[in-house]
Amino acid sequence: MGSLFLRGKTWWIKYYRNGKCFRESSESTLKMVAKKMLARKEGEIAQGKIPGILFDRVTFDELAEEFLRDYRINQKKSLPKAKRSVQHLGKIFRGLSVTSITTSKINAFIENRMQSACAECKQTFPYRRTCPYCGSEIVKKGAANATINRELAALKRMLNLGAQQTPPKVDRVPQINMLKENNIREGFFEHDEFLAVRKNLPGHLKPVATLGYRSGWRLDEILSLPWSQVDRHNGCAHLETADTKNSEARTIYFDDELTEVFDTLWLKRKTIRCFCKYVFVNTKGIERMYRFDKAWKTACNRAGVQRLFHDFRRTAVRNMVRAGVPEGVAMKITGHKTRSVFERYNIVNDKDLREAAKRQSVYLSGQ
Repeated sequence: MGSLFLRGKTWWIKYYRNGKCFRESSESTLKMVAKKMLARKEGEIAQGKIPGILFDRVTFDELAEEFLRDYRINQKKSLPKAKRSVQHLGKIFRGLSVTSITTSKINAFIENRMQSACAECKQTFPYRRTCPYCGSEIVKKGAANATINRELAALKRMLNLGAQQTPPKVDRVPQINMLKENNIREGFFEHDEFLAVRKNLPGHLKPVATLGYRSGWRLDEILSLPWSQVDRHNGCAHLETADTKNSEARTIYFDDELTEVFDTLWLKRKTIRCFCKYVFVNTKGIERMYRFDKAWKTACNRAGVQRLFHDFRRTAVRNMVRAGVPEGVAMKITGHKTRSVFERYNIVNDKDLREAAKRQSVYLSGQ
């Protein structure tokens, strides 16, 4: 049975749950307010609900640790990104209780992350690369909508994990509104552009570009490919689940060009007696190759083409669809897990639109 008591002019309530005593302030000088509050608490306890005072003791820091522990237990490859999201969220929410993480507070976090600051005119404004007022250097560059959405998704996951705990650490997950994103990349290679860029790459990088163009594999997936996963007899290479971003194994069979590429690399490996287990090695031929951003940028500049290596993924998708490869097979080769992302990469360009206009013209002229 609960009771009421005064502390100064403020009424407090006292009640018991599982033999443990809890005290809460009604934050009112009126006894009736405290009486109603006590009745509500006793009703919640009778229904098996947890008193709100327990949720007040759970902090953002505790939820963040549970969130990162979930990533570690499930061995998620995006753990470093999750840590960065927690770091940014902590600038606003660190030390706050769960009940203090409200929609209003979340919106304040969004606004803070979006704001850029100019060093000269001291103006603040949403995400920009340069100051819209004086064009000067930006001291603090605001985050893009896509970046903020990843951080909001991390916060939502923290709260949901807390609500799923036994006993729960979160009573109610607040409304979290995501921002509109416009991050669809539209770069892709025409065949002559690919040939021009590959021509200007150093010799040891040309095979990497060829495999990327033909397969649509990610750069890290290509550079981490070991010879043990290359079957030269059957003309194929495969990626294990641990090697891919979406944790799904993939296999690609070689065409004539890729067969020549891998045969040449194998012959070179035997000639120089290379004992490195990876297919693609550095200029010395004895160590694994890593990123080559500078060489790639130089090759693109010389070819007069501004492209990313990742554009090979979009290019491979488009080329396979144009060649009549079934979409399910193309998704297996490139490693697209969901159709929505696959559709984003299956880009239509001006050449496709002109071809559609010609086909329509031929059709209409025959009517």
